[in-house]
Amino acid sequence: MQAIILDTETHTLNGYPIEIAYAPIQILQGKLSLEREKIFDQLYSIGNEKISYASMAVHHILESDIQDKPNFSTFELPSETTYIIGHNIDYDIRAIEQCGVDTSKIKAICTLALSRLVWPDTEAHNISALIYMISKGSEKARNMLKGAHRADADIILTANILMHILYHLKIQTIEELYEASEDARIPRTINFGKHRGTAIHELPADYIQWLLRQEDLDPYLRKALENANIQTL
Repeated sequence: MQAIILDTETHTLNGYPIEIAYAPIQILQGKLSLEREKIFDQLYSIGNEKISYASMAVHHILESDIQDKPNFSTFELPSETTYIIGHNIDYDIRAIEQCGVDTSKIKAICTLALSRLVWPDTEAHNISALIYMISKGSEKARNMLKGAHRADADIILTANILMHILYHLKIQTIEELYEASEDARIPRTINFGKHRGTAIHELPADYIQWLLRQEDLDPYLRKALENANIQTL
């Protein structure tokens, strides 16, 4: 059983991964350890596809950077990977699935959802804003963020955020972290439609039933709605 922090950069929004980085981590008695020398970081080619300029503006990976790199389909997770941690981890899970990786048994842990739980009132929950908030706008944070939006740099930044999450939630083990993430990902309010901003448990019963019939419903919203539906019976 192994836990890794993973990050990807893609050629377009929700596109093929052109950079994948991960680092094995351990959580023992509430302490996070990550060995920088064990960070995996690889650029990948994507055949005849082109990197969009919008994506290029984010990660600054050029066509010439990936020209002679292995094809993205060659990527494999390290053996015995059970937990994958990342900021908005669902995006990265979808990216590695495009490589042919089977993620059906992976336990995904989302630091974005956990950050929203720990710091509900902060104005932004992206990695850069959180690092500045944690460091109270220090020069050290600015130096750390100079490499942000590249997968290897984001691994270290995510680890820094995760250390603070462990402290605030008094989490001792990786399984406790996973359980906290699963709970944090369950929405408490509806964020779309005519009932936007309404607490899930206050939604009309007929609207809950209608939403539950939608096939493409987010699984965590479905869980929240099912819990609310039980309470109204």
